[in-house]
Amino acid sequence: MDLLESMKVYVLAVEKGSLSGAATACGISATMAGNHLRMLEKRLGMQLLQRTTRRQHLTAFGEDYYARCKEILRLVSETDKQAQNLQLAPAGKLRITAPVTFGTEALMPALSEYLACYPEVSVDVALCDRVVDLVEEGFEAAIRIGQLPDSALIAKSLSLYRLMICASPDYLARKGAPCKPEDLTQHECLSFSPAAITNWRLQDQDEIYRVPVTGRLQVNHGQALRVAALHGLGIILQPAILLEADVKAGLLVQLFPDYELPSRALSVVYLQDRYRTPKLRSFVDFMVEKFG
Repeated sequence: MDLLESMKVYVLAVEKGSLSGAATACGISATMAGNHLRMLEKRLGMQLLQRTTRRQHLTAFGEDYYARCKEILRLVSETDKQAQNLQLAPAGKLRITAPVTFGTEALMPALSEYLACYPEVSVDVALCDRVVDLVEEGFEAAIRIGQLPDSALIAKSLSLYRLMICASPDYLARKGAPCKPEDLTQHECLSFSPAAITNWRLQDQDEIYRVPVTGRLQVNHGQALRVAALHGLGIILQPAILLEADVKAGLLVQLFPDYELPSRALSVVYLQDRYRTPKLRSFVDFMVEKFG
C-alpha cells in the first residue's frame, strides 16, 4: 500500500472520529480503511488507535504520529503545488552563454525586456568566444555563431550575423576613402586575427573580391578593435551590431555599403531534455522573436 495514502486515511480517521468516516471521505470501503491502519501499525510496530465497539482513542504514540503525519502531508501538498506552478510560469535561475560581442551589444540590451516579462526568472550569463560544453559546464542554452557541428543539441536559427566595414572621419580625412575593394590593400586595416595578412571578402553583382589586407595592429577582441577605429587607427571589419550605433552617431563612416559582406549563421542551442522547463522555453521563444 502507498504510505502517504495510509497516512491520509489515518489522519482522517482521527479527525472524523472513525475508520468508516475516513473511508467515506477517501471514497474507499471501511475494510480498505482498516487495512491501511493495520499496515501503518505493522510498519511502525506500535498501536495507533485503541478501538472499541463504540469509540476509538488515540494512543500516546498515535497522537504524536497524527501530528507528524499532518505535517508530512502538508509539506507534500505544498511541494506538489510548487512543482505545478513551476510548470506553468517561468521561474528560477537560467544559465546561458554567448559570444562576447553579441552578448555585450545585443543580448544585454534585450535581457532588460526579457527580465521585465518574467520577474521570477534570474539569468546568469557567461560571455566567451570559445565553444562551451553545456552539459559539462552546467549551461541551459548558448548563442552560437557559424555553422553548427552535428550534436545532440537542438538549434533554433536566428537572423544572420552581418558584418560592416568602417573607419573614423579622422582616418578618412588623413588617408582618403577607399573607392573600390582593391584600394583596401593601401590602407591600415585593423585585424581581429593575430595573423599579419588576412583576406576580406566583398561581393557586388558582378564579382567576388578577396582582398589581402594588412595593418600594424591586430587585436583579439572586437570591442578593442572598435575603440581603435574610433581613435583613427585604421579601417575595421566587425559585426554590424558593434558598429551601427557609431555610424548613426557619425563617429564612424560605413564603407562599401553597396557590397555584400560575409554573414554567419546565428543560433540559440539547448539540450532537448531541458526544454521542458518553462524558463528555458520562455528564453528560446524570446530569442527567436527578438532576433529571428
